[in-house]
Amino acid sequence: MDSLRRRFELFLEQRNFATEALGALEARTGVEKRYLAAGAVTLLSLYLLFGYGASLLCNLIGFVYPAYASIKAIESPNKEDDTVWLTYWVVYAVFGLAEFFSDLLLFWFPFYYAGKPHQARARPR
Repeated sequence: MDSLRRRFELFLEQRNFATEALGALEARTGVEKRYLAAGAVTLLSLYLLFGYGASLLCNLIGFVYPAYASIKAIESPNKEDDTVWLTYWVVYAVFGLAEFFSDLLLFWFPFYYAGKPHQARARPR
């Protein structure tokens, strides 16, 4: 738990869009940015569990940022980051394919959609 806290603190010390936005919110509200970040992560997690359209948000998180980071990696001269993002996309595709086939099999089990409510609304009966 302590190492997770250190990684979180190190992330908040980096300079990027998220930390700059948190810094601006900290200046406006007077609330430390680590509390603002923890609150945002908590709200996002709860929304992903219970919110309407959570499947879309989850897919956007899993696709949009990695696509942006992949483009930046391709444009950089470093080839190691290309390998990292290529590995991500291969794993992403494998999980997508596995989910497609497991959906066909698990569709017949009772209460399967209680565990995956976003797909219960998406699939016509």
